[in-house]
Amino acid sequence: MNASILILGGTTEARQLAERLSETGRFRLELSMAGRTKAPARQPVPVRIGGFGGAEGLGRYLTEHGFDLLIDATHPYAAKISANAARAADLTGIPLVALRRPGWERQAGDRWREVDSVEAAVAALGEPSRRAFLALGRQELLPFEAAPQHAYLVRSVDAVEPPLVLPTVTYLTARGPFEEADERALLTGHGIEAIVCKNSGGSASYGKIAAARALGIEVIMIRRPVLPDVLAFQTVDDLVSHVDQAFPPKVLPQDRGE
Repeated sequence: MNASILILGGTTEARQLAERLSETGRFRLELSMAGRTKAPARQPVPVRIGGFGGAEGLGRYLTEHGFDLLIDATHPYAAKISANAARAADLTGIPLVALRRPGWERQAGDRWREVDSVEAAVAALGEPSRRAFLALGRQELLPFEAAPQHAYLVRSVDAVEPPLVLPTVTYLTARGPFEEADERALLTGHGIEAIVCKNSGGSASYGKIAAARALGIEVIMIRRPVLPDVLAFQTVDDLVSHVDQAFPPKVLPQDRGE
């Protein structure tokens, strides 16, 4: 019987991983997504939408559906989900591995100010009015209502509903990847003086970081949270190789010449 794998996803890498493992034809795969995006990208394997009810609920789901491996391929800032995955693995004894893309590293010319939370990012914008580009998820925008003196440009995959209670805010809906040249045009066109974002890593949203460097714009970077200490890989290739070794193809008698 093929091994069964549950992938906790919502990232580009999770989709790529599911596609790579599906192509082998050796695994029963399911991709779990939180469902925060109204129109998620098309996925190559069966998808489950919604939460599990904490670590215990995830553990029950793993055992009841006979999964042999749990893969945490969630966003680097999905700390609660990652903690639940680690706890569920401990409760059930089902192996857990993580796919964690490396973060961006500061380069010469970058004007980064690193903070630990969205609230700290709001404070880092300061008191004088500035034009700020908020490249954050919809669920993390509310704290900026405490700083109405700034003019905001907000970009999100889905529309921000309800709109923020702010006097000056412009909304854009778009899905990456975003190229540096386009980001530079966006930043200059809106007169942006500061960017607020997370250190998401990867290439899909790095364009704004490169554009900010070229334009000398400050980036208020929210640091990554501390994640559970589990076996982790930085690339899809490395994780696929690990799964191949952990669940090698079964050799049939006819393949052995018996």
